[in-house]
Amino acid sequence: MRIKELMTNHAEWIEASTPLRDVSRTLRDKNIGCLPVGESDRLIGMITDRDICCRGVADGLDPDKATARDVMTDGIVWCYDDQTDKEAAELMEEKGIRHLPVLNRKKRIVGVLSLGDLAFRAGKSLTADVIHLVSRDAERHAKSA
Repeated sequence: MRIKELMTNHAEWIEASTPLRDVSRTLRDKNIGCLPVGESDRLIGMITDRDICCRGVADGLDPDKATARDVMTDGIVWCYDDQTDKEAAELMEEKGIRHLPVLNRKKRIVGVLSLGDLAFRAGKSLTADVIHLVSRDAERHAKSA
């Protein structure tokens, strides 16, 4: 199955200069867990609710002064909308990530693919791969307890 059939369409993105409080409100209001970060019409990072918590709040950053750039993940990993679900799952596993910005072949962002998208919309042949990706976090938590 192609990514364009699975992804969440019309991904919203934010500027790197967006204050963390505004990023948090957008995540809450849209009921989403991540946002691509852009600058000068170019994708430069990804910010998640976990980034805000673990890099922002935990480090004592002021949510009105700190920006998306301060806590986002650099070195963005992405996929094309015409790639397969299997390719995306392999990339997510290899990089240890749960969200992928999706670009078209003109390198314009057209959506976001999450593990949830794969779990709910991908074919049954991919189910084992997705379960493995999700369970890897559960294993880490069990070892640290």
